[in-house]
Amino acid sequence: MTTRPGMDLTASWQRYRYAVVDVEGNGQQPPDLVELALVPIWEGRIGTARQWLVRPPRPITPMARRIHKISNADVADRPPVSAVAHEIRSALTGAVLVAHNAPVDLSVITRELAYTPEHVIDTLRLARRLAPGLPSYRLGRLIEHFGLAGDEDDLPEQTAHRAGYDALMCARLLTVLAQELTLSNLLNRPSRDTDAPSLF
Repeated sequence: MTTRPGMDLTASWQRYRYAVVDVEGNGQQPPDLVELALVPIWEGRIGTARQWLVRPPRPITPMARRIHKISNADVADRPPVSAVAHEIRSALTGAVLVAHNAPVDLSVITRELAYTPEHVIDTLRLARRLAPGLPSYRLGRLIEHFGLAGDEDDLPEQTAHRAGYDALMCARLLTVLAQELTLSNLLNRPSRDTDAPSLF
């Protein structure tokens, strides 16, 4: 994994731009993309979410539908991912990608969008490292533990397991965990000389 010229990993994490993403799939193996949300973070501030709902080439399975509540009828008139892939890649380019249990989202993004980010932060791994001893590190339980939900007037139609809601909660989780840390502290490859302190 290379680093862009001038990118100082020992600088405060707030110096860089982040794209916090969440994807929902159709339940097939491997899953086809159904929904992707991206929440930007710049200078430590959370921006406005962008969402793409797409029509997968294979039907949404009943199990997947029970989780995210997106039906085949909901996506019947949506474009295929190929029609919006360039737009999504443009939003991701140059940003540090952030996701909860990142390998899952990353596998879909890499396969469906032909995009591989330079740097990835996994808030699941980060929470385990900075807040050890919690009974669960599922996003829903971390939302409860850190009081991230708040007043959801900004997402009146969003619920857990929809990409927009989960990406926003993941963004809030990152800002809580990051505090005064450096980018090196947050990346998936820990550095021996820049180990982040525990939140406890």
